[in-house]
Amino acid sequence: MKLKDIQGLFHKELDVIYGKEETDSFFFILIEAYYETKRIQLALHPDYEIDNPDTILNALQLLKDEQPIQYILGNTEFCGLPFKVNNHVLIPRPETEELVDWILKPLKNEQSTTNRYTILDVGTGSGCIAVSLAKRLPNAKIYALDVSGEALKIAKQNAKLNNVAIEFIEANILNIKTSIADYENLKFDIIVSNPPYIREQEKKFMKPNVIDNEPHLALFVKDENPLQFYEAIIRFALGNLRDEGLLYFEINEYLSKDMIQLLKKNNFNKIVLKQDIFKKDRMIKGEKTNEQYSK
Repeated sequence: MKLKDIQGLFHKELDVIYGKEETDSFFFILIEAYYETKRIQLALHPDYEIDNPDTILNALQLLKDEQPIQYILGNTEFCGLPFKVNNHVLIPRPETEELVDWILKPLKNEQSTTNRYTILDVGTGSGCIAVSLAKRLPNAKIYALDVSGEALKIAKQNAKLNNVAIEFIEANILNIKTSIADYENLKFDIIVSNPPYIREQEKKFMKPNVIDNEPHLALFVKDENPLQFYEAIIRFALGNLRDEGLLYFEINEYLSKDMIQLLKKNNFNKIVLKQDIFKKDRMIKGEKTNEQYSK
């Protein structure tokens, strides 16, 4: 079967869902992944045929069912590194790459054998944040925590895939004192998290391929308590973040003012709100003061 004919079938079935440009993007990603054929090769040899079209035709059906291409392939890229993904973990997004870059910017020129940062990633999912930091901060000690054992299986595979050492912790940050007893005395220089922050009321604005495929455990919070994960992480940080340690969050764009107030209320200073590439309030950081706080 000619690849050009399959490309035409992709447009016939998928243009109405994704548009011509994204459909082409899917097609060329798949022919490279399945048949090691690049776009330029097909342009030079328009009559190129394949003997085993079933694989890409199965992928076509999954795309028609609005399954994310990252889950179809079982992998994606984040911060220039390869990552395995499945429906137990969120698909890493460009906005989170910006968060990683923000953390790294003041650190990457300071690393030495005597300057070892201790970093915790809360809600690690695929491990994209933890692995990317570990790859670029080889002297750092990285911990990664998640409530989902299935997510941690993927994160551990990604650490191995990228040849980095990370200590993984299966625990619930909402009930941290009982589930992290072995680690409760650890002190961190940096705590980072991209926790669930999408309110139930915002589901109606989201695309079906996200709603129907990505894990709701990692996406959504109740409308009446949208900051519960941030509050829990901040409570943990008050006891386990070193004085002048940094707390980084990815946040809901509609709750940035609430996040600023939450950090201020808990004696964090030097608070910085940062927009993403789409000009949305997406990241925030604060520095822990050495003032006394009430538990």
